[in-house]
Amino acid sequence: MSEREDKDRRPPSTYELIGGDEALRRLVDNFYDEMETNLKAKIIRALHDKDLRSSYEKLFMFLSGCMGGPERYIAAFGHPRLRARHLPFPIGEQERDQWLMCMQVALDKLVIDSF
Repeated sequence: MSEREDKDRRPPSTYELIGGDEALRRLVDNFYDEMETNLKAKIIRALHDKDLRSSYEKLFMFLSGCMGGPERYIAAFGHPRLRARHLPFPIGEQERDQWLMCMQVALDKLVIDSF
């Protein structure tokens, strides 16, 4: 079986299903917009640099590979090792919940914008 035939037989990735780079950029925009403006996310926002550009790009790159798209993060930085990369930050239940809240809002907006 050729690589093309194999690709045609596999189910689409999450990256493909959401709309590729364009939709992924909107998702990351939505995420950081929520983190920036929602006072309920102030703890998680405070853990980030004032300028979010680097965080934005890293999340975009990470989610691309995580969702089955191009492995941009790994190509640039190696294996994500999320636990090790986040050890310098005091991440507990509040931080986790605020991050997840921002991502849920971002996903909801992405879905709403798609219809």
